Amino acid sequence: METVTVQKYNLDEEQEKKEIVRHYRALLRALKPRLKKGDRELVRTAFEMAADAHKDMRRKSGEPYILHPLAVAQITVEEIGLGVRSAICALLHDTVEDTEVTLEDVEREFGTEIAHIVNGLTKISTVIDSNTSTTQAENFKKILLTLADDPRVILIKLADRLHNMRTLDSMSREKQLKIASETVFVYAPLAHRLGLYIIKSELEDLAMKYTEQDKYREIARRLKETKRERTRYINEFIKPIKEVLQEEGFDFEIYGRPKSIHSIWNKIKTKGVQFEEVYDLFAIRIILDSAVEKEKADCWKVYSIITDFYHPSPERTRDWLSNPKSNGYEALHVTVMGPNGKWVEVQIRSKRMNDYAEKGVAAHWRYKEGNQTVQESKFEQWFTQIREILNSPDSNTLDFLADFKSNLFTEEIYVYTPKGDLKILPVGSTALDFAYSIHSAVGNKCIGAKVNYKLVPLSHKLRSGDQVEIITSNKQKPSDDWLNFVLTAKAKSKIKDALKEEKRKVAMDGKELLERKLDHMKVSASQYNINELVQFYKQPSPLDLYYQIAVRNIDLKELKQFNVLGDKLEPPKPVKLPEVVIEEPHQKQPSKKDAELIIFGESSDKIAYKLANCCRPIPGDDVFGFITASEGLKIHRTNCPNAAQLLAHYGHRVVKTKWVKNREISFLTGLRIVGMDDVGVIHKITNIISGELKINIAGLTIESKEGLFEGLIKVFVHDKDELEELVTRLKGLDGIQSINRLED
Repeated sequence: METVTVQKYNLDEEQEKKEIVRHYRALLRALKPRLKKGDRELVRTAFEMAADAHKDMRRKSGEPYILHPLAVAQITVEEIGLGVRSAICALLHDTVEDTEVTLEDVEREFGTEIAHIVNGLTKISTVIDSNTSTTQAENFKKILLTLADDPRVILIKLADRLHNMRTLDSMSREKQLKIASETVFVYAPLAHRLGLYIIKSELEDLAMKYTEQDKYREIARRLKETKRERTRYINEFIKPIKEVLQEEGFDFEIYGRPKSIHSIWNKIKTKGVQFEEVYDLFAIRIILDSAVEKEKADCWKVYSIITDFYHPSPERTRDWLSNPKSNGYEALHVTVMGPNGKWVEVQIRSKRMNDYAEKGVAAHWRYKEGNQTVQESKFEQWFTQIREILNSPDSNTLDFLADFKSNLFTEEIYVYTPKGDLKILPVGSTALDFAYSIHSAVGNKCIGAKVNYKLVPLSHKLRSGDQVEIITSNKQKPSDDWLNFVLTAKAKSKIKDALKEEKRKVAMDGKELLERKLDHMKVSASQYNINELVQFYKQPSPLDLYYQIAVRNIDLKELKQFNVLGDKLEPPKPVKLPEVVIEEPHQKQPSKKDAELIIFGESSDKIAYKLANCCRPIPGDDVFGFITASEGLKIHRTNCPNAAQLLAHYGHRVVKTKWVKNREISFLTGLRIVGMDDVGVIHKITNIISGELKINIAGLTIESKEGLFEGLIKVFVHDKDELEELVTRLKGLDGIQSINRLED
């Protein structure tokens, strides 16, 4: 694996001072249009306070620490579009946590509003260094509570994370993996939900640069190589549209922009296509300078002009003018057949819409005067939704995080109540989700629904445009399997609350039963005695103990074996059995033996480990070790489907790992091959694998349909190089369309 070379930092004290002043002046220039009387002095005070507090601190790269808060403030103003107060908070964002400066100092100097935001930022920063998964999830909850309170906290945090990602080169490999995974797991979805698409794309690209280095470099290289022909094509596509827009008197900008590397890689993975076949490597954007009342009409007029020249694909037309996304995004997207048989995506929006698209929630403050806009009320709805979810005391915060995250990235559907009110839900939502979106009481009593006047079950998936009437019954109660019927975080949280309440009622019967038994033994139901019983019956909590007694899963007959000392129960002593050690026979096939790995930071003894089944790493793959609770050390690929979650939540359990070459050992891996079903194609494939490359085949299944075949081949290879050689040779055969490595 190629390592990134980091430029050595070598400025002297004088040059450093000039560099700091240069960054400070750049920040003032960015703030210039927004500076009111007295603001410049406030910014200077904040800068001096931060510079003094961080004066003895350096970043990993060697540069003075103050350059980081300055850069974060610059991003906050220039790229997110916030103002003076946010810039001050960005300058001070690390002071309370890392230096002698206290929250009281900040409040005395700048007032309660700025102190409140700095306090929010201080709370959030504990996420990055926390050592347990639950603490991280708990802290993430705090982040969202602060977000619901003042969105500027999370916007500054995103600026902080963006600068950290841009300067990640000087960090250790483990830190790079942990921070990149956390970014893609939490911060990119947040940027997406807050409408900051440019920042979301850059965060994803930067994360990919560290988690999937080879793929990132390859796509970046291919984009560079094809830039000239792409520009030529964009110009040819734009020319006729531009002429008509000018004739019609529109004030507009039109340009092509490349898709992000991460989104291109996603297309390649999900659609199983090659780089050349990704139809939307770029999108054409048309931005109109129209008055608010004419925006929609102008966008549709432009749509009409485009479709006069190029045929649209109806299923790829997205109208977010009539129904903006819940994060405020408004635009008209149309995909048309351009010259040379290429599909081209065109995005049409006004300047105001473009500001929302690029600055998201931050654009609020710009358009706050006058009436509340659609976007603002949508943001308000979203914040209200966050508050609702957060205020329910959910014991399993990791579940909460997974639920919440799944709601951040999903596309939306628009469904209607019987009275015609619009509800926005994530794609894949069910009738039960809809019931909970109306009210938790409606959800808890829901027995079914009528969708477009037809009776459907609770689990029925809704589609955009459906009109839904919920049917309730006072006898209905939520059950465990309801959790499988719902997608939204709100519904899951409310069902769990209801189930807990139900469990608590049942548990009260068990509690009475236990108290009667203890009374009979002349012992009180004290905290000490209950804890002894909880441990003896191996229950997670007293509530669980009472519940298991009530549903007859625990029989209290063992109570007779307890000793009673005064008012204390003493559990019976376990009978010691003689220890028998049974040596398990070694049944490993030599070809499946685990390869030798060097595990850094440990003694040179060999360490027992397993290869994770979710991604089946082989030598040469970029890997990390992960200490599991029950199975010891497991080795995962850094691009494993579960890697982001493991690294983001359990960074402290990650062990740095690398392969040692060992040609004696083979590893099982699989390939999916799709191609033209030609005579003798199977023979050619097996001949390359077994005949030419002498690779052992562990399994081979071929399905043929309508002139195409799909083959799943499992082979034993020594390392990644051998696998890549095999893929290259197979791709050289006529009629092979795609070859992908199996993830499991």
